[in-house]
Amino acid sequence: MTRVLIAGLGNMGLSHALAHHKLEEAEIVGLVNRSSVELPQELQGYPLFRTFEEGLATNPDLVVIATYSDSHAAYACAAMEAGAHVFVEKPLATTVPDARRVVDTARKTDRKLVVGYILRHHPSWIRLIEEARGLSGPYVFRLNLNQQSSGGEWETHKALMQTTSPIVDCGVHYVDVMCQITDAAPVRVHGMGLRLSDEIAEDMYNYGQFQVVFADGSVGWYEAGWGPMMSETAFFVKDIVSPNGSVSITEGNKGASADIDGHTKVGSILVHRPGDDRIIEMPSEPGHQELCDAEQAFVLSAIAEDIDLTRHMSDAVKSLAICLAADESIRSGQPISLEEAAV
Repeated sequence: MTRVLIAGLGNMGLSHALAHHKLEEAEIVGLVNRSSVELPQELQGYPLFRTFEEGLATNPDLVVIATYSDSHAAYACAAMEAGAHVFVEKPLATTVPDARRVVDTARKTDRKLVVGYILRHHPSWIRLIEEARGLSGPYVFRLNLNQQSSGGEWETHKALMQTTSPIVDCGVHYVDVMCQITDAAPVRVHGMGLRLSDEIAEDMYNYGQFQVVFADGSVGWYEAGWGPMMSETAFFVKDIVSPNGSVSITEGNKGASADIDGHTKVGSILVHRPGDDRIIEMPSEPGHQELCDAEQAFVLSAIAEDIDLTRHMSDAVKSLAICLAADESIRSGQPISLEEAAV
């Protein structure tokens, strides 16, 4: 039985806690949240701690970290140094040196480190990547995720933007997809962004886009925006193009742009080769909670079966480095070299 501590009880933390509540191989030994939180009935019987240090004193085998981004690196390293394996929500850290420090700690302590790239556990996205790789590169990536958020969703986004911009918070998922398809190192990033609301700090922006060039010649575009002013038109674009054709998600626009379940839905995949179009239907796709269940089941398997996570950790640092370089480019107005980004 794996003793599990969950730190951070926002949307993702609650979902991960519910996953471990259902998993027979897991025993939740505590929940950590610095403020009062309304827990679903399934979680109300577990010990609740206000500080991470109090939770870590329960001696868990696995710590699930779903706190704000600026605490990810410190909490992950502290947990591994205390002997626990770690699942940490994306982004792994808020700087590349901190991300590398977390990976180095995992290697030094021989602990498993899994980063919350939920699309890696989605059968439709796995198939999308497989079909794109089958076309061979170099590739053009056209990916975005804009969210017209209001009310509580906008409050959550404003809280996230105290430490992390939309292109970093959301972008790491889709840049990770790019990296899995190309296998190539990133070379250069050029970003642009704009602050579209007086409700966020003057040094933050709630809309951004960037272009990234890879060593194999592939080029990628990613766009993300949060807030009540964002458009519901073309908020979900997922195209991968190569000299031999293209792969696209054709039914991504399901529901409103702020719908979390809609962010991962594929519906169907269009594989186009000159003179031949093929639709791959993806029925019965998992919802958000089912994907969190799959993520946490994978973490437990990685521990029990001693799965090699070297590539997983390397990709996590690489995708974060690209998104942070884009953020730096937006703030500096200059392209950023990324030839040392990969681990």
